[in-house]
Amino acid sequence: ALCESMFVGARRTYCPFPDCSEMMVADDDEEGDGGKPVTQSQCQVCRRLFCAQCAVRWHADVDCAAYKRGDRSREDLMLMEMAREKKWRRCPKCDFSVAKRDGCLHIICR
Repeated sequence: ALCESMFVGARRTYCPFPDCSEMMVADDDEEGDGGKPVTQSQCQVCRRLFCAQCAVRWHADVDCAAYKRGDRSREDLMLMEMAREKKWRRCPKCDFSVAKRDGCLHIICR
């Protein structure tokens, strides 16, 4: 409960890598060079790069707008195909992919 009180009012974000999922506080006011919002971030635990705006692994070859439009790398397309084959679903709140093991279709955001 003490740790939770430190984050009251702060926007929380999570490392997008399933084997990590570390919670971090997103600094929405922070801006990088040239007044643009910070996008490239590094997880404090697993040290991998991710996009703080899109909440996905770092998309080095495309900007956030192109990524959201669907301009994806070959690896992303392969992952999306595998997700379709395995019938993974996305959380409607955080867009994180989840696999149903058992139970109902209700998804609780991590």
